[in-house]
Amino acid sequence: MSTTITVPAGFAYLAPAFASTVLLLLGQTINVSRHRKLANIPYPQVYAENKEAEASKAAYIFNCAQRAHQNTLEQLPVLYVTTILTALKYPVVASSALGFWALTRVSYTRGYSTGEPKKRGSFLFKLGSLISVGLIFSSVYVSGAVANFY
Repeated sequence: MSTTITVPAGFAYLAPAFASTVLLLLGQTINVSRHRKLANIPYPQVYAENKEAEASKAAYIFNCAQRAHQNTLEQLPVLYVTTILTALKYPVVASSALGFWALTRVSYTRGYSTGEPKKRGSFLFKLGSLISVGLIFSSVYVSGAVANFY
């Protein structure tokens, strides 16, 4: 018995969407590395200790930049799965959503890396959060639709 998986037209749009997240992570890595150097935080220390961050604005900003990067890494597995599931039925919508989410994370990272965490919550960030929720719901819908198809 063989099984054939057929992907919908437009599924190839996932490639640039996923590539946008790679570019986002690369930019965040560079940002964290730059702030690590400015704060003089040695490897393998992941964050500046509380006393270091209290004594040095650069160390505090490093922690903010690192947290923005880490938060992105925490969200990506869910976004990748929900994007792929949504793309089974709506590949252009799913690809556009993921690509736009990556763009909103640039604003989030830039705001957070100012050392004023409240600046991470721009309009774009809030829109990105809605996109995340939309992908979750659309993936559940598509999964149910696909399951009913078979």
